[in-house]
Amino acid sequence: MENYELNFTRLIQMAEQRDYISLKKELETLQEVDVAQFLELLSGEKIVVVFRTLPKEMAAEVFANLQPETQEYIVTSITDQEIAVIIEDLFVDDAVDFLEELPANVVKRVLKNAGADTRAQINQFLNYPENSAGSIMTAEFTDLRKTMTVAQAIDHIRRTGEDRETIYTCYVIDDRRVLDGVVSVKSLLLADDEQLILDVMDTDIISVNTEDDREDVAQLFSKYGLLSLPVVDKENRLVGIVTVDDAVEVIEQEATEDFEKMAAMLPSERPYLKTSVFDLAKNRIMWLLVLMISAMITGGVLERYETAFAAMPLLVTFIPMLTDTGGNAGSQSSTLIIRGMAVSEIHPKDLPQVVWKELRVSVLVGLVLSVVNFIQLAIRYPGNELVALTVVLSLFATVVIAKTVGCVLPILAKMCHADPAIMAAPLITTVVDAFALIIYFSLAQRLLGL
Repeated sequence: MENYELNFTRLIQMAEQRDYISLKKELETLQEVDVAQFLELLSGEKIVVVFRTLPKEMAAEVFANLQPETQEYIVTSITDQEIAVIIEDLFVDDAVDFLEELPANVVKRVLKNAGADTRAQINQFLNYPENSAGSIMTAEFTDLRKTMTVAQAIDHIRRTGEDRETIYTCYVIDDRRVLDGVVSVKSLLLADDEQLILDVMDTDIISVNTEDDREDVAQLFSKYGLLSLPVVDKENRLVGIVTVDDAVEVIEQEATEDFEKMAAMLPSERPYLKTSVFDLAKNRIMWLLVLMISAMITGGVLERYETAFAAMPLLVTFIPMLTDTGGNAGSQSSTLIIRGMAVSEIHPKDLPQVVWKELRVSVLVGLVLSVVNFIQLAIRYPGNELVALTVVLSLFATVVIAKTVGCVLPILAKMCHADPAIMAAPLITTVVDAFALIIYFSLAQRLLGL
């Protein structure tokens, strides 16, 4: 990592000194992803100048790895001819991702400079539902016919493979483009040249529909260890493939979105350092307002039992411990359940089993916490055994309720077709706090006669 930073420092110096000949030679030795990272470090006009020095075969791949803001800046700064070269060299899925982030007027300019076939493909992809398999697939795949011999198939791959996003898995289709089977390059290389594709292809096909959710598609890659996945339409005709790099990107985006929702923020696709202060505040303020208003329930509970803690002020000192423990207990359960549903380990039908397991866990955890608490309270406040009993009984009940609420709410959200991540720590803590205080002061009134 240190060497990369030193290289970038030297490359930046070359750009500052306008030594573009030496800079071009250095960039040609780097991976396209690293070149894109380097370009992000440059100031506006130098990005375009350095980008123009890149070899044609490298430029499109570098462009695909740039941030949307940088892509837009480059497109608005270069000629129509240069745009045409980039858009024709980009894989269709990369081109679609790029265009989805651009303003309408820039999209029109890009599409105007694309070839007719490329423009038709891009428009088709842009019409698929957002976050669907169709929106992340690519049309650059290798197709074969089952009547081909192995030798003919290998020759076909050699002739067309350069323009394909992947050649490791090939797809066998008929004249109507219906998907008949799949065959790996490994199988072809190990088979006899005279064998037919029909004899070496695998007909046990894992495929997805164009309108399937992209998160479900990404999970199939994890489950089956795939490098690519065919995407078919309602007539089982092959229209594209999703590759493993697209699946990894989806997993990263979905995980980031879930983390942001679990932290009570509206999700944002832009990097933190490139997101404006206003947008960051806008993404956070709505949930903070909701949680602030809902926290007023806790204030209402305290107001209702004002006479109880006025009669025995000592009770107030244990409120933070109760609410914090309840919130942490609920957060533990909700995090595990949300993660379990995200990786398809837990489904809504598992609700009874999940509740039963969390109840048993909460009883064990609650007993340990209660015993430890009773001992330390008895030592710290001798002669107040009833107060200690009130606290530990409230603590036990709070832990049980918190873990039950923490496992139930995310699953209920899933049943209502909402994102389970919204039922995360902040919201569950607010709910549990109210229950904890009601239990605490209700027990105090009965056991202590307040």
